[in-house]
Amino acid sequence: MAGSSHGHTPAAWTGVIIAFIGFCVAGAFMVMAQPVGFWAGMVITALGGVVGALMRSMGLGQPKQSPSLPHAAPAARREPAAAES
Repeated sequence: MAGSSHGHTPAAWTGVIIAFIGFCVAGAFMVMAQPVGFWAGMVITALGGVVGALMRSMGLGQPKQSPSLPHAAPAARREPAAAES
């Protein structure tokens, strides 16, 4: 992954940071036994995915590449068995 630019875009960074903040909020409120705060954190987490997808659609994500077709190997051929004399 280090050789590719997988995830190194503003859309990916923003979405992950927002989702991380949401997980932290949800975790803190879970420990404090406050269900409303937990669900607010889960909404923030989902918002991170929405913001990342929105930014990607605005052109701030990875450019889409057309899927390349795999090269087909030539079909194997059987050679006739050598006749023993």
